[in-house]
Amino acid sequence: MKKNFDIILLGEVWDLLDSIDEKSKDKILYNIDKAKYVNDPELFKKLDDLIWEFRTKYNKTYYRLLSFWDKTNATETLVVATHGIIKKTDKIPKAEIEKAKAIMKNYFAYRKAILKKI
Repeated sequence: MKKNFDIILLGEVWDLLDSIDEKSKDKILYNIDKAKYVNDPELFKKLDDLIWEFRTKYNKTYYRLLSFWDKTNATETLVVATHGIIKKTDKIPKAEIEKAKAIMKNYFAYRKAILKKI
């Protein structure tokens, strides 16, 4: 099966994964890997024009990793996961979407600065 995209998990995602139990972490990583190959809105869903979410529900808890697309390199399409949240309901707070957008803005500014130096 052909992979649709690659994924980068930024530091705050790893902080969340390190803070939860091993079975929940394994389920989240399994779903992320599966989302690379299948188009399933239960696993990877658009929230607005720029921000998407990886979705995992495990043991009555909703885990969400907010993400954005990096299509600046024509040979690779990356999804960059900015940070994660644990919630009891299915709705994403607006502040979390804004935080993901701010991380995205910093990511692209940093990437542009690095590319200028090369």
